[in-house]
Formats: sequence, C-alpha cells, structure tokens
Amino acid sequence: MLEIENLTKLYGVVIGVNDMSVSLPSGAYGLLGPNGSGKTTLLNIITGQLKSTVGKVRVLGEPPWKNEALMKRIGFCSALDILQTKTTGLEWVTLYTEMLGFSHKMALDLAHQALDRVGLSKTDRTRGIDQYSRGMKQRCKVAQAIAHEPEILLLDEPFAGLDPIARYELTNILTGWVRDGRGLVISSHILHEVESICENFLLMMTGRLLASGTINEIYDLMTNVPKNVWIRSPQAARLAVALQALDHIASIGLHDDQEGLDVTTTDASTFYLQLPALLAEEDLDVLEMQSEDDSLDSVFEKLMQLHRGEL
Repeated sequence: MLEIENLTKLYGVVIGVNDMSVSLPSGAYGLLGPNGSGKTTLLNIITGQLKSTVGKVRVLGEPPWKNEALMKRIGFCSALDILQTKTTGLEWVTLYTEMLGFSHKMALDLAHQALDRVGLSKTDRTRGIDQYSRGMKQRCKVAQAIAHEPEILLLDEPFAGLDPIARYELTNILTGWVRDGRGLVISSHILHEVESICENFLLMMTGRLLASGTINEIYDLMTNVPKNVWIRSPQAARLAVALQALDHIASIGLHDDQEGLDVTTTDASTFYLQLPALLAEEDLDVLEMQSEDDSLDSVFEKLMQLHRGEL
C-alpha cells in the first residue's frame, strides 16, 4: 500500500521528516505523535501536495508527486479548515468529487451517499457551511474524503472538534471501512482515539519514525525499558521487603499513606509471573495494582524518553 525509502523533507534548515523508511501492506495504521512531530508533512507528501527533498515514496506502487490519476484512488481529510463557507455542504462535497473526474450527476449522488454515511442530515447539508458547528464541518470534510470510494483513506486529526456522539459515530464508520478491507492511515496526537480502529501504529517524533508495528511488537522493542507498577496493600511495608527477593526489581518506593508501593521493574512479564507465588508464600494481600505502561500513551512516552536519552 505504501513504500517510503529514506524520506527527508526540509523547509530551509528545518527538518519536517527525517530519513524515514517504512513499508506498509494494506491495512489500518495509526500515525501518532505530538504536534510538530512531522505527521502532517508526511501525509502531504503521500498525497502529492509536497515534494520530498530526499528519498522515494510509492503509494499503490506509484509516485504521488504530480500524479493526478493516483489522486483519484486516495481520499484525504486535511486537519486545516479548508471548507468554502459560501457554499452548502452538499455543494462542497459535490464540487470536490467532480474535480476527480465524475459527472455532476454522479458526483451529486456520491456526495449524498457520503453525507448520509457521516450523519449530516438532509437539512444540514443544504445549509451554508458558515452556519455549521465545528463538528458538522469535520463531518463534511470526512464525507468529501470518502465520497469517491478511494482505495486508501488518509485522515489528519479527523476527531478534532467532534462531540462524544460524533466521535463514536466516526469510529464506527472507520471501523467498517477497515473491515471492508480498504486502507486507512489516521493521524492523531491523542492516542486512545485510534486504538479502537487500528492494530498497527507508526510513532513519530521530531520528524523521525520511533517505532512501527502492532502494539505487541512495539512493546517487544521495550523489553529492557523499566516499567512502573503501583500496588496497594494493607501490608505494604512487609511487601516492600519481600519484593526485594524477586528478579529484575530496579526500585521500590513506599507512599506516605503506608499502603501504596511504587515498584520499578526491568522485566514486567517475569515480575507478574513471580508475584502471585510470593504473595501466597508470605501471606500478603494486594487490594489494587495498576501499571502506567498498560496504555499506548505510556509506551509512546517511554519511546520518546529513549529517543531523548532519558532512559
């Protein structure tokens, strides 16, 4: 679906994308990173809006730069507010679909179908875009991206401005899109938004690709990275002493309330396997246990710390 080889994009002396290489077969990918990490620059190169300074990009086997035929196979939703406010939502989606080579009648039919899919009512779609809420504008942009039934859908921060109901509905739309076997790359700086849609992720920071793969594959990259576990026990002091006998314990801290323990381990899997036997042997109770590293947010934060040399 996507081949990127030694891709670099420079804005003068500023690096937008820094020597990125990755090969993505067909599927759904979350493109994740903080604001300014290079996600939008990468999407603009993939969609042929920017030309790379160094390196090669192939989308569906073709270079995207000045490739009008390829653009008909790609759907793109920009993070920018690109809507023409003096038109209705229906007119705007129809116009952009016509620009891809469809007749007016066909473009109009496709626009109605797309607006139905994103939940923009027939009344709302015939009102001026200048009367739309931010969430309605976002629905309209997504409709424009999917109206021509592209092979690959590229979305840049599509959840921005959506209320919880609209977020849920868009998640269902994108989940169905992936289930139908079509390609998806969705950019976000809020990781939980894409965890329910994508199984594969690209993690970016300062223009570099920090990691790529499934969440389990990304976890495997961090085998030797310390992980923090919080434990609450009525015998916290005794537990702290007992834990020192386990393998791969880096540190143990006791909270002021005398019930909480902060445990840092360099091998969480071994720790979780050894802990039950230790508790039984020492007759200790655990009331609650949490790990800050159980979410993709925490994984990403650890990878950024590794990138900055903090771990």
